[in-house]
Amino acid sequence: MEGKTKASITKLFFLAIHSLAFLGPFYFNWSAFWLAVALYFVTGVGMTLSYHRNLSHRSFKLPRWLEYSFAYCAVLALQGSPIEWVSIHRVHHQYTDTWDDPHSPIKGFWYSHIGWVVDYRARAANPDALEFKNVGDLKKQWYYRFLHRTYPFHSVALGFLLYAAGGLPYIVWGIGVRTVCFLHATCSVGSICHMWGKQVWNTGDLSKNNWVLGLLAHGEGWHNNHHAFEYSARQGLEWWEIDTTWYVIRFLEAIGLATDVKLPSEAHKKRKAFPAEVHKKPIY
Repeated sequence: MEGKTKASITKLFFLAIHSLAFLGPFYFNWSAFWLAVALYFVTGVGMTLSYHRNLSHRSFKLPRWLEYSFAYCAVLALQGSPIEWVSIHRVHHQYTDTWDDPHSPIKGFWYSHIGWVVDYRARAANPDALEFKNVGDLKKQWYYRFLHRTYPFHSVALGFLLYAAGGLPYIVWGIGVRTVCFLHATCSVGSICHMWGKQVWNTGDLSKNNWVLGLLAHGEGWHNNHHAFEYSARQGLEWWEIDTTWYVIRFLEAIGLATDVKLPSEAHKKRKAFPAEVHKKPIY
């Protein structure tokens, strides 16, 4: 029953946030637009840097105050608490593109994109994803337990601040349009990037690089790179593979705040490379 209730709440949230986003053209002004762009970057990089590369894969270390700050920015993306998001992502890597993958593409595009989020059976079938058994490192910390219990209220507080600052246009664009755009960019990494794009590494799964999502998802679209080198703080491995999240990490490393930054070695790249005679054509 708990799973069904959560699925119902999630459906209502999706309906509400998409309805709010559809009001965008009626409440447009340039101030609200640029606010949405700024929050898209702050909350989006918060997710990709904190939830994904720092907490899920431990690709680098940050001082605790800075780690917590990025995690808080990620909470405002409204895609789940750190404990929930990281747990599901770790299960995804454990069972990539199999029936046990929470958002496996073999169950269809719609399911892998967003259907899995509102299907409580997808989590009930996997105890790790349902009970967060694989995130003991996060559950030990009071801050992540606090964010898990209170995570939607932080966006409600942000909503009040935005309304006080700019009225309904700030709510519609700063919450609705921004949240929906980044939600679908993130979901597309789990759906589109396992169906359309280019495989450059022999990962044994369906992950692909997609340059469009490389741009929209702050570097997460270089998904075949990521599945080849899960531990890597950098996902856009070539100079032309734009990876905004990596640029932030590299800056933090340069000023001494990011340490133990992990990158793939040349030996590891050779092990993951396709044989010379195999030519992987892009799929679009």
